[in-house]
Amino acid sequence: MLAASELECVRGERRLFAGVSFTLGAGDGLVVHGANGAGKTSLLRIVLGLALPASGEVTWTGRPIRGLGEAYRRDLVYCGHSNALKDDLSAVENVRAAAALSRGRITREEARAALARAGVAAEADLPVRNLSQGQKRRTALARLAPGGARLWVLDEPLSALDAGGVEWLAGVLDAHLERGGLALVTSHQALPVRARLSTLQLGSR
Repeated sequence: MLAASELECVRGERRLFAGVSFTLGAGDGLVVHGANGAGKTSLLRIVLGLALPASGEVTWTGRPIRGLGEAYRRDLVYCGHSNALKDDLSAVENVRAAAALSRGRITREEARAALARAGVAAEADLPVRNLSQGQKRRTALARLAPGGARLWVLDEPLSALDAGGVEWLAGVLDAHLERGGLALVTSHQALPVRARLSTLQLGSR
């Protein structure tokens, strides 16, 4: 369903990686490892269609993503290393805004339910600026579930999470993969999921 073929990434005069290929079908997860500067985030940006590879191609359901536009973006959800939350909005408003921009509107009750599952129900109506870093991360990750996107792209999702948050996210990932979803993840930490995840090592150059 998601395939990368011979991807090469160059930044300035430096080649970050070359010859990167993988295929993910329903229920598959891939964890990308590599030292800082190896190109993990750059790879995710290419898969998201936010950056072009120097060579190679990414396809979704057999078609190049560069020609799919919104049809592809509606099928995926992205949580970056930065939480990308609006500090002036409440946690509920942030979850609803993210859904409206990608996969369609959700109700306030659906947003509250997602936040409750993420362990931040009590903070749902607070401006995000008042939340701790761990609570902000949970709020950002609460945007994964509403809307049913098939492909999850997560950049260091365990950042700022405590042990309880890591356990919660592992359960969310397992459930997503069991439903036939796909996940592409970068992480410096081990993901304690039940599902068997493939790995991809990027070497810095």
